Amino acid sequence: MAFDKFIEITPELHRYTVEHSSFRDQVVADVERAGEEMGSLASMQIAGDQAAFMTILARAIGAHDALEVGTFLGYGALAIARGLPDDGRLVCCELDEGYAERAREHLRAAGLDQKVEIRVGPALETLRALERTEQFDFAFIDADKTEYIDYFEETLARLRPNGLVLIDNTLRDGTVLDPGDSDAARVTAQLNDLLAKDDRVDVALLGFADGITMVRKR
Repeated sequence: MAFDKFIEITPELHRYTVEHSSFRDQVVADVERAGEEMGSLASMQIAGDQAAFMTILARAIGAHDALEVGTFLGYGALAIARGLPDDGRLVCCELDEGYAERAREHLRAAGLDQKVEIRVGPALETLRALERTEQFDFAFIDADKTEYIDYFEETLARLRPNGLVLIDNTLRDGTVLDPGDSDAARVTAQLNDLLAKDDRVDVALLGFADGITMVRKR
């Protein structure tokens, strides 16, 4: 008899996972509240269990230099920066100046702003302006899904061997199984297929949040 190796995550169970994760302080509460107040855009922000996962990963691999593609209100940046040492560096790519400033406010409130530089503009332009050397230990991609393949390639070129990339929303609410007319789902599904057979990396597509792909550069 076959048994499912997963469970359905209800809103109540998800809330339980968040409440039983680390780094639950006032700054986190404030940034989560700010996200909730964005209405239909609230889904653009990561949740507390994912934030804790990112902080722990960054710490576990001893990350010093990190990269974020898509910053929004700064929850991901906050999570990554908390995983870096005092002299660590996080470079963030954010298209919208308004979101960038709100992210800076949250980082300042957490006392992490000295570690973080938010560069405003199209993410691909920002990435391509970075020196093409293996300079980053950790990266998080969570921006325009139709650009995911290009974001990944530009990020991988600047990642050190054994460095990690996390790619958000790689299940697209299940639409990767049948993308239909959705460009975001189609490109995400294409990236998932490419990564599964990419001999430059090791990959785990994790089934929490909306799918998080963890990539290790060989």
